[in-house]
Amino acid sequence: MPKIELLSPAKDLTTGIEAINHGADAVYIGAPAYGARAAAGNSLADIERLVRHAHTYHAKVYATVNTLLYDNELEDACRMLHALYDIGTDAAIIQDLGLLQCDLPPIALHASTQTHNYDPRRIEFLQQTGFKRVILARETSLQQMEQLHSTTSIELEAFIHGALCVSFSGQCYMSLYLVNRSGNRGTCSQPCRSSYDLYTLSPHSDEPHLIRRNAHLLSLKDFNASQHIGDMIDAGITSFKIEGRLKDITYVKNITAYYRQLIDDEIERRTLGGEAIRKASSGRCTYTFTPDPSRSFNRGFTTYFLEKRAPMASLQTPKALGTKVAEVVQADGTTIQVRPVNPSIRFAAGDGLCYFDAQSTLCGFLVNGVSGNTIKSNRPLSLPKGTELWRNNDAAFERLLQASSATRKIGVAMLLDETPDGIALTLRDEDRCEGHAAIACDKQPARDPNPDNIKRQLCKLGDTPFEATSVTVNLATPLFFPAAVLNKVRREAVQDLIEQRLAAARPSFSTQSEKTLHQARPRQAKPDAMPHVTSDIPYFETTLDYRANVINSKAEQFYRQHGVQSIAPGLDKSMVFFDAVGKNRPTWDEVFDGKALMTTKYCLRYELGCCLKQSAKNGNGKIKNDDILLLRNQNRWLQLYFDCHHCQMTIQLATNTPTTEK
Repeated sequence: MPKIELLSPAKDLTTGIEAINHGADAVYIGAPAYGARAAAGNSLADIERLVRHAHTYHAKVYATVNTLLYDNELEDACRMLHALYDIGTDAAIIQDLGLLQCDLPPIALHASTQTHNYDPRRIEFLQQTGFKRVILARETSLQQMEQLHSTTSIELEAFIHGALCVSFSGQCYMSLYLVNRSGNRGTCSQPCRSSYDLYTLSPHSDEPHLIRRNAHLLSLKDFNASQHIGDMIDAGITSFKIEGRLKDITYVKNITAYYRQLIDDEIERRTLGGEAIRKASSGRCTYTFTPDPSRSFNRGFTTYFLEKRAPMASLQTPKALGTKVAEVVQADGTTIQVRPVNPSIRFAAGDGLCYFDAQSTLCGFLVNGVSGNTIKSNRPLSLPKGTELWRNNDAAFERLLQASSATRKIGVAMLLDETPDGIALTLRDEDRCEGHAAIACDKQPARDPNPDNIKRQLCKLGDTPFEATSVTVNLATPLFFPAAVLNKVRREAVQDLIEQRLAAARPSFSTQSEKTLHQARPRQAKPDAMPHVTSDIPYFETTLDYRANVINSKAEQFYRQHGVQSIAPGLDKSMVFFDAVGKNRPTWDEVFDGKALMTTKYCLRYELGCCLKQSAKNGNGKIKNDDILLLRNQNRWLQLYFDCHHCQMTIQLATNTPTTEK
């Protein structure tokens, strides 16, 4: 029976626990080092505590170790992966294939989206070389998902919600070029959220023409696939991923709960229709709030390329815009009369409201007080009548989420039996795990022979992970037991059931031979391939350029073992060479000259209405088909190239830096 997994992000231990409590079947969390969000690392002790909490619900924990690694980091990364395996981490998410040449534990491997999982040939190769799962590129369409599912047996994980990288993951070098912070090394400065000036350059002129100033031309809306969960299940996706390892805890609570309900509804609908699928972990969630993604951080939503090309740019601002809530009727200093767009909208002190000023700049203010449709701002404002107001911080909703907002309970059947010297309690849960406890105690005839008294006491499961679905009392004659006795046997049975569930959830070796090989290999022995990794599968290319991101000798060794003959170093390795060479070293621009700083399915021509494939429909007369498009940011000139056959755009250094402009 296929299991459908809801996978949530965890910035830290507390967020991870709340993601599980709000319905996640799995969480992904930054390892102590080498994660693609350098600011979101976690200690082994915290990850171990998270593993215990998750495994109680048969949920899983995946550790992100998904940066490119230099040679001097491989040994440390390998030791860390052993430690992660030893504490029960269910899988490691990795990018650098050089790790497959190291002495890894037999931990399940998931290929990070940073490995650019877009080409079906690469995904098949990753499956054949030992990966259990691939995390698909965000640009993957439903049709492509279905094709991959029909041709491979590897687990397919896909994003369903959150921020979008405008570039193919693993193929962005813009941050590295601009500020020497590598996205492939976990320190991206997010240049896609910066503002740029757009210019056109005619083939017959050396003078660029300004088309748009100070616009966020590479900033995308946030992904929202909530209307396509069923379609993605049909296409073969088994893990549904929420982006956001830097998001706060209230965001994770809300978005996790929202998709938990959607997936549960889809599972129930299919079960009633005779289709056997189920969720990947245990327990039932109840919430103190109504989940609503529009009330958490968002830049507006897009379905990206999931079904068909959708509007996706957030040109005016890269910040959270939230939901449109009102229009200004009159503004006088700090007093603003508004007309809500919906009668159900209520404002509260602490709300964050924003608007676009005359220069199209996003501005904001806090609500200090509310009286009907009159609000007090925290500063004097001059807002024209009709100004649209958006709420990007919903204070009342945030307060709900900052409190305890969910419970998750596993159903158990309770059976109390009489023993020769006392009583025994058996708990059997929805996964058929059993917990047992037996204690010696006096047996006194019951004055009131109603067994419901015993049942009520046994059902007091309180803040344990369990709730009673049935209670059976098997006594030869009606007996009385003090509450302290029943409480003790219940506590011990609950603790035993928790331990049994943890033992059942711990990751195991795929085969006995893997276990034998792992135990026999000395930790400090010469690194060798993992037992479940094969080395005789040919790669589908024999030449690799910088975009393969090979920056260590183990990654080079890996590709050569698979038939690759020519391997250019990755740009992150070029950075090391740049720092090491002497006075005749190349300039930074020479290192990046002719290389794609970004490769993206997002097309600025299409977004601005001047798509070269739809030239007859173009509505933007300012941009001609033969114009060169240039971006400028802090006196750096970048040129856009358009591959219309593959509907892709690349950004490179401008071949001839303009010196004048109109």
